[in-house]
Amino acid sequence: MQILATSGGFLPDGRYGARVGPILTHAIALSAAGPRPRVCLLQTALGDDQAAYARGYAALNRDRPDVRVSHLALFPMPSVADVRAHLLAQDVVWVGGGSVANLLAVWAAHGLGEIMREAWEAGVVLGGVSAGSLCWHVGGTTDSFGPVLRPVTNGLGLLPFSNTPHYDSEAGRRPLFQRLVAAGTLPAGWATDDGVGLHFRGDELVEAVADRPGARAWRVERGADGGAVETAIVPRLLPGREA
Repeated sequence: MQILATSGGFLPDGRYGARVGPILTHAIALSAAGPRPRVCLLQTALGDDQAAYARGYAALNRDRPDVRVSHLALFPMPSVADVRAHLLAQDVVWVGGGSVANLLAVWAAHGLGEIMREAWEAGVVLGGVSAGSLCWHVGGTTDSFGPVLRPVTNGLGLLPFSNTPHYDSEAGRRPLFQRLVAAGTLPAGWATDDGVGLHFRGDELVEAVADRPGARAWRVERGADGGAVETAIVPRLLPGREA
């Protein structure tokens, strides 16, 4: 039962559009799947943008030819005949960023919450970036509703914490997340700077990992005085990122 909740994964590439970064490589390694791991991409949070899928396929086919890559699109209808069977057959399910509010609404319509829990309990590594990080938690902060950040509280709850990605790069996320935890709107939780991932086994944090130096993970909880207490976590730097 493993989740890798991140603010990273694929990395931008000026020539090809995207490349497989150390964090996604780590997710594949966590599956211990052997020589031909199966990785399924979901871009629900981008409305199943075909260009995003194309970049993912191209990056994996180029950088990780050992991977058997597939995708699950839900627009205009599921792209596979049996969604449950397809997801349960994977070693890694990787969820891209975008609108977490829309992702959760569409997944609810298709019953993916229950399927994802079943896959998680069956040993499929669940992972993703941004919306693909927050979705596994109780809730967090989002710009799904417009430029003013708002809380989201209807995450899948596989992890009984709150979560906020892009903690260091999007203005307003840090203070809002702290206010929401201090007020009890969100439970205590975790935040990640860009390039950082949190590896959970069950609901226990195993470690934080990063694809760049200087980035941090953060534990945010309600203090005895009713304010928020923030604790920095230095992640393990993963090998493999080029300058």
